[in-house]
Amino acid sequence: MSYEDGKKLKIFTGNANPALAKEIADYLGLELGKAFVGKFNNGEIQVMIDESVRGKDVFIVQPTSEPVNDNIMELLIMVDALKRASARHITAVVPYYGYARQDRKTRGREPITSKLVADLMSTAGVTRMVTMDLHAGQIQGFFNVPVDHLASASIIAKYINQKKSESDMGDIVVVSPDLGGVTRARDLADRVGAPIAIIEKRRPRPGVAEVMNIIGSVEGKTCIIVDDIVDTAGSLCEGANALKRMGANKVYACCAHAVLTDPAIERISKSPITELIITNTIPLAEEKNIDKITVLSVAPLLGEAIMRIFHDVSVSRLFDK
Repeated sequence: MSYEDGKKLKIFTGNANPALAKEIADYLGLELGKAFVGKFNNGEIQVMIDESVRGKDVFIVQPTSEPVNDNIMELLIMVDALKRASARHITAVVPYYGYARQDRKTRGREPITSKLVADLMSTAGVTRMVTMDLHAGQIQGFFNVPVDHLASASIIAKYINQKKSESDMGDIVVVSPDLGGVTRARDLADRVGAPIAIIEKRRPRPGVAEVMNIIGSVEGKTCIIVDDIVDTAGSLCEGANALKRMGANKVYACCAHAVLTDPAIERISKSPITELIITNTIPLAEEKNIDKITVLSVAPLLGEAIMRIFHDVSVSRLFDK
């Protein structure tokens, strides 16, 4: 990126994942924008932009992970501050989109909070949205501004292909943890040259999943379960146990967003999962960084997307296999 480009492009961050924002800025050869994002004594969020952004293209890196509401408010207030400071374009780079699982009504009198958050971002002044591995692709339609929806499959596939070349992983099969994740599994399977299998399960009540059947051949294979989010890891570990019962040789797992609420780490530690491959869309707390977990960086992918958006070049080329 040229010096002149660097003067017109600014990368800012809130407190959600400053390490990722710094990685993206380093990839682009830029310094992070100067801003203070903290709190007043009464708990209200305080934002001060400490440099001119007039006429600039501004990108705010802020996944809306835990604490979700604080991170959303930080993003909204930063957008408002930048808009009032006459930024030309304001792009929200939200690698993990909080409230994505509240994307539809499953019973009467429920909110669709995912749509509400999209409306808040648009109203605040976001002119473009960059996100990764949405829980449901239809969420893109909740926004009234352009949305660039990136996938982590290319990053995960590169790691798996490298692992295949360095060690004998045997016959690989990519496993979807449910019927709804088949498209995601197929994408990864195409990139690593493997067939797919599907875990058929039912949910007798919220947060509880029971494996009913496995569609496809897994006996003697190295299984790689792929999902978008790992939260409590209950479904993931139950799926891994079912695959082992069906004769799988080894079980790996990968996901874009490692929410990892209790008791996820304990479950993963005790599970037959050999390795859990995640990305850094959400920062991994030190106490959760166990030996079974491998973290891949999405900074180069997001950096490429930012550069393409800034130069008005196609972002969809990043999806090519």
